[in-house]
Amino acid sequence: MRNNKAKSKHLLVTLLGQEKTQNVTIPVFAIVLSLIAGALIILLQGKNPLVAYMNLLQGSGILPKESYAGYKNILTDFCSFLNAWTPMIFASLAVAVALRAGLFNIGVAGQMLTAGFVSSVFVGYSNLPSVVAKPLVILIGILVGLALGAFVGILKYRFNINEVVSTIMVNYISQYVIAFFINTYFVNPTSRQSRPVSAASRLTLMDTLVGNLKIDIPLAIVLALLVAFLIQFMLDRTCFGFEIKSVGFSRKASRYAGIPVGKNLVLTMALSGALAGLAGVSYYLGYFGSIQPRVLPSMGFDSVAVALLGNSNPIGIIFFSFFITILSKGSTYMNSASGLESEIASVITGIILLFSACNAYIKYLVNKEKLEMQEKNRPEEVQEGGKQ
Repeated sequence: MRNNKAKSKHLLVTLLGQEKTQNVTIPVFAIVLSLIAGALIILLQGKNPLVAYMNLLQGSGILPKESYAGYKNILTDFCSFLNAWTPMIFASLAVAVALRAGLFNIGVAGQMLTAGFVSSVFVGYSNLPSVVAKPLVILIGILVGLALGAFVGILKYRFNINEVVSTIMVNYISQYVIAFFINTYFVNPTSRQSRPVSAASRLTLMDTLVGNLKIDIPLAIVLALLVAFLIQFMLDRTCFGFEIKSVGFSRKASRYAGIPVGKNLVLTMALSGALAGLAGVSYYLGYFGSIQPRVLPSMGFDSVAVALLGNSNPIGIIFFSFFITILSKGSTYMNSASGLESEIASVITGIILLFSACNAYIKYLVNKEKLEMQEKNRPEEVQEGGKQ
């Protein structure tokens, strides 16, 4: 029994103890633990976890379903998945950029909502042609998000107001002020949501006929992937990226080195807000065509889990946002196929967030165990010489 336990511990340390790959293996280990915990919850409800997880993949267009409605197949499901994945990439990048500077942008949801609403009012309800409307939607989303992010950064820099507090307050302000305007001026009396935006302004080509299929084609997915690589380049190869990471490691040391800490805090939050604005327009004028009053997008909070899993690395975020989107997008089909509540996917996402928050502690335990194993395996003569 002890031998098996020792072998398991040795295997775990071998897999997770490599310094070059720990940024990948430990988040993956956190996901595996979360899926196991989710499987136990599903078992307690008398369902088969493997079938439930397969349903998640089927609902996301990764695996084929047993049957499809007219004009639909696995390709239409996957394109719909890409449509939902696009704003998740932007939102996760927004959280990651702030984290690199030691800031926590918990207001991504409010920034998404504000950018989506302003873009809807000024462009979505206009008669502008698509060649003008679509670029204008993106520009307004960037500017609105940037303004909100910069506002939070200025509060942090000038008045030392914690960004977590200010972004949460901005969330509430955005949520209820925008709900007032929607219910007063822009409500759809049938759906009780905001009026749908024009097809020309949407960043998704809805129900596009391709052969005998009707596909939702997300136009912003290319932009999302491009922005992820540009952010990676900026962080690794530019002076601004170096200053962001330096401020994130130690503000005192950065000041001593002559780096303008306050300026970088404001610029980082502005960039984070701009990315959140892109998430908002690709969500409300892409994936959805309207806004539900008094509701913040859950994607703004799920993006925190993605950023933590990806260690704030833009390339890692591409892969982990793909996984989290599978949970959220496939939950509806899992509900209908397995009879499980769709909130189970949110529970699993929450467990992932919990385990990913423990990544640093897991890394500490693994490295500590690795050092102890190396100490035991050292020759006795070397150990004795070290004691002398």
